Amino acid sequence: MKEYMNKYLQIGIVHFMAYPQAMNWKDQGNIVETVRKIVLDDYFDAIEITHIEKEEDRLAIKKLLDSSHMKVCYGAQPRLLTAGLNPNALNETERLKAEAILIDSVDEAEFLGASGIAFLAGKYEEETKDEAFQQLLKTTKNVCDYASEKNMTITLEVFDYDLDKKSLIGPAPYAAEFAAQMRHKVNNFGLMMDLSHIPQTHETSKYAIQVTKPYITHFHIGNGVIEEGAEAFGDTHPRFGFPNSVNDVAELLDFLRVLKEENFLNSDNPPVLSFEVKPWLDEDADVVVANAKRTLNRAWSLL
Repeated sequence: MKEYMNKYLQIGIVHFMAYPQAMNWKDQGNIVETVRKIVLDDYFDAIEITHIEKEEDRLAIKKLLDSSHMKVCYGAQPRLLTAGLNPNALNETERLKAEAILIDSVDEAEFLGASGIAFLAGKYEEETKDEAFQQLLKTTKNVCDYASEKNMTITLEVFDYDLDKKSLIGPAPYAAEFAAQMRHKVNNFGLMMDLSHIPQTHETSKYAIQVTKPYITHFHIGNGVIEEGAEAFGDTHPRFGFPNSVNDVAELLDFLRVLKEENFLNSDNPPVLSFEVKPWLDEDADVVVANAKRTLNRAWSLL
């Protein structure tokens, strides 16, 4: 493509993955400075943030975001994962704990200027998946209803179901079934598709996106290692080009081609396409971010 990417896409980055100290609630490190670093980088049109523990940090980051002219997105996934909360728990007390965190996340997201939140389903267990599906519908409907009062949206990210996170949602057909039922109940719900998760669900970009197309509202791109026993195995989001990994320029190009063919590249209302990449061990976070930009630039140039 000869035209600029940001004509058709809002290029974003998941801040708390690129700078994972942000997911340590006891010590989020220099979270204000790492947010500022992204805000100053005009490669990015969007930033995805998560819970900010200290009020002074929250206020400082809000000020940065308010003046940035960026789209602000909020990921509640770390809040669920770090606390071991399950929005499709069969035990109603446990389900309500997850729902409460998601409701609180909607409030924090609103304060920070985000128009919605994203989250993930709890565990996939074949023998109880039907009951869990109904519990997840209940949680999501309640959170969507709360968010609709603030004119905000709720997005469910599709994860692996049998490799690492082992999330109920899940395989693309099951995700589409869930989203269809939710859309019968509410109009502020959508799905997030992540390039790094598609190989983990044993699917292709074309299949996964076509199956879930009517419900997709957000995209992530990243990498993964699905060879058991290999370094960084699982949902670790290593940099592009990591040893034994599944995604690089060719796979990202294929993903972009599918987005183009399925008419997701939209100059009137460009969707968010965010990097979800994380430094492995002692890698430099800024280098990993630069790696991601180069990879996307190359793939786009070949589109």
